[in-house]
Amino acid sequence: MGLIRDAVLHLHNEQPLLVDLFALPTAADACVVCTNVRTLAGKRPLFVDRSDSYFLFPLPHVRFVEIPASAAGDLGGGAARDLDEAEGEEPELEIDEDLLRRIRES
Repeated sequence: MGLIRDAVLHLHNEQPLLVDLFALPTAADACVVCTNVRTLAGKRPLFVDRSDSYFLFPLPHVRFVEIPASAAGDLGGGAARDLDEAEGEEPELEIDEDLLRRIRES
């Protein structure tokens, strides 16, 4: 699996950053590992000395990670397929007859 290019890293109380991810963060991760950190305008942020370095952002400082649809093919395995299948599909709702009966009786 290659890099996930042009992901947007949204940090708490900071402007979003464009990054290249090595992999999607998982629940077991303590930080997001990335490279090629830049602003949304494509410029090097002030805190970055070398953009080709590896950067580790602690997960408590990350609000969320935005993966562009164009990078969905780089996710590998079934993740890209799952994203494609989930898109446009509405979940099938199961009707709880007992709940409906209690609502009607009240």
